[in-house]
Amino acid sequence: MSVRTNVNTILRRYFLGGILVIVPLIITYLVLSFLIVKVDGLLSPFITGLINYKIAGLGLVATIVLIFLAGFLTANVIGSRLFRIWEIFLIKTPLVRTIYGSSKQLIEAITVTEKHSFERVVLVEFPRKGMFCLGFVTKKIKTDFGGEPGVLVAVYIPSTPAPFSGWTMLFRKDEVTPLDMTVEQGIKFFVSGGIAAPDVFCRGKSETSGKPD
Repeated sequence: MSVRTNVNTILRRYFLGGILVIVPLIITYLVLSFLIVKVDGLLSPFITGLINYKIAGLGLVATIVLIFLAGFLTANVIGSRLFRIWEIFLIKTPLVRTIYGSSKQLIEAITVTEKHSFERVVLVEFPRKGMFCLGFVTKKIKTDFGGEPGVLVAVYIPSTPAPFSGWTMLFRKDEVTPLDMTVEQGIKFFVSGGIAAPDVFCRGKSETSGKPD
């Protein structure tokens, strides 16, 4: 092996090693910077108006404190009762109840493992034939258009890397392939951009017979 080949091999190894270190840091910085700027902008103008002085990042700190404070207050009996009263008010308010209720169900389905809003992970052809995507079954809907009754499956397809937004599509039952994956594994798939995907997609078991569908 020539000296030139050895040098090229070493440079390539070091360069690829550097990419594995630097690029994830850059991506993490860009994502966190975007989130920090957006979150900081929620309360920063309000706080600046109160103290008549702008402090960078104060809105972000205030938002984090507000989140922890809300969690602390709702963890005790009095706070939880007050929150239920406030939530009832929101749920009974037109337009607000639709947005609030739907968004709360989505956040709970993604973040709270005890909730079972997502029935199972499935494989569907999306956004066109020949392209496949993972999704979560949220509901089965019967159809009756005057002919033979059928079933449509509502599938939520999250976006990457933030699964809090995405698409909800209706598929025929025969167009949905259940997978042998947990909801948590499915969420990891989207957050990681597919890197955390299993080596093999296995067909899941039937809900009734216990056999593969």
